[in-house]
Amino acid sequence: MKNKVREKQQQKATASDVAELVGVSKWTVLRAFKNGASISPKVREQVLEAANRLGFRPNLLARGLKQRKTNIIGVVTDEFNNPHTLKMLSEVSHQLNERGYMMLLLNTDSQENYRSVLEMAGQLQVDGLLFLATILSDELILTAESVHQVPSVHVCRNTDTPDVEVVNIDGFAAGMEMGQLLLDQGYQRFGYMEGRNTETTHLLRMEGYQSVLQAAGKKLDILLKCNHYDREIAYRAMSDYLRVTPAESRIDALFCENDVLAFGAMQAIRDYDADLHIGIVGFDDVEEARTTTWNLTTWAQRSDLQIAEALNRLLGSPADEQGPWRYGELRIRQSHLNPAADPISEAK
Repeated sequence: MKNKVREKQQQKATASDVAELVGVSKWTVLRAFKNGASISPKVREQVLEAANRLGFRPNLLARGLKQRKTNIIGVVTDEFNNPHTLKMLSEVSHQLNERGYMMLLLNTDSQENYRSVLEMAGQLQVDGLLFLATILSDELILTAESVHQVPSVHVCRNTDTPDVEVVNIDGFAAGMEMGQLLLDQGYQRFGYMEGRNTETTHLLRMEGYQSVLQAAGKKLDILLKCNHYDREIAYRAMSDYLRVTPAESRIDALFCENDVLAFGAMQAIRDYDADLHIGIVGFDDVEEARTTTWNLTTWAQRSDLQIAEALNRLLGSPADEQGPWRYGELRIRQSHLNPAADPISEAK
C-alpha cells in the first residue's frame, strides 16, 4: 500500500494546473495570492475558486527566498523544562502572528549541534534572530554572526558583545528591591541561589541584592550554586546545605534566581523540617508561583513588554530605551513573610 503522506505529496496541484483550469497564465494565478497585485476582482475570484478545488497553495517560502524576505523569525532558545521559557515562547508566537510573521524554533539545548541549527536558519534566510536562550556563550554569539548577517536581539540576558542588541530589565534594581523586601522583614542571614553561571549571563540580580545588604550592614552569607535551572538540583542543593549547616548558622532568608529554583528550595525546607522557616523570594512569576502550594513572592519580568520591544527593534520600529519593559513588577505574596517580624515590618 502506498504511503498516504507520500501520495499526497506526489499529487500536489501546481500553479500551472490552476492556470489551465481557469484559462489564464501561471503568473496570473500567482498574482491572485499576492495582496495589492494587479488583477481584476473577477479573475482573482475564479483563480481562488479553482485553487481551492484543486487544493493548490502557493509556496510562500520559495517566494520569500526570491524576494529576500521570508517573514520568518528564528527564535533561539533552550531550557524547555523551564516554565518561563515556555511562557516567553508563547508570547513570541502570539506577537509574531499578530505582525504577520512566523516563528522558526531553534533549539540550542545541546551545545554540540547549535552550529548546524543556525546554519539551517541561514539557509532559510530568516528575517531576524530572537535569542531567548539561558546559555549565551561567546561562541554561540560568534557562530550566529558568522553564519549569516541578519539582525538579532537578545531578551532577558545581557552580554559583553558590544554589537549585540539587548532587551533586558534592570536586574540590579530588581535585586535591590528584593533584598530590601527581605531586610524589612527583619531577617539577619541571607543567601542567594544561582542557576546558570556563564560569562554572558550577567543578570545583575545578585549584585543588586548584595548592594542593598551591604548598605544595611549585612552580607551575603551563602551562595548556593545549581548550574542549571532545575527544581531537583535546587532541592538537593538546599537539602545538602541544611544537613551540613548548624541551626544557629543557617540563613533565614533566600533569594532564588528564578521561580523553579525557589520551588525546589522550598520543598527541601519543608521535607527537612516542617517547622523550619526561611523566607524565600523568586524571579519570573511563572503561573505555578501563584498557587496556594507556594504563594511565592517573586518578580514579574513582563515578558509581553520585553518581547514587544525586541520585535520592534528586530523589525525596524523605533526603540524605546526607557520604556516600561525595563522595570518589571514585584508580586507580593506570602513566601517572604517572617512570622517573627514586628507589625511594622509586616505592613511593609
